[in-house]
Amino acid sequence: MSVHKALTLHAQKQNQIFIEFSLLDRQREDYIQRAIELCKAEKDFTTDQINQITLQINVLANQRFIPTRKLVTSEMVHSYVESLK
Repeated sequence: MSVHKALTLHAQKQNQIFIEFSLLDRQREDYIQRAIELCKAEKDFTTDQINQITLQINVLANQRFIPTRKLVTSEMVHSYVESLK
């Protein structure tokens, strides 16, 4: 395989990983926003979906130069909502 072809394949793989990261990160932010809205309404919520996506992001981060994300706790959401008041 030529060097040019190898570099092109490498760039495509990097781009695909970044696209996957971007989609997962957006989905994670949507789940966080839902948890915040439920918390504001004093309804029950979990951070399970947030953290499932977070773990997927962190697997990608271990493969490439992608930032990791922290797992989210219910207390973190409550604390954030309280800070908005």
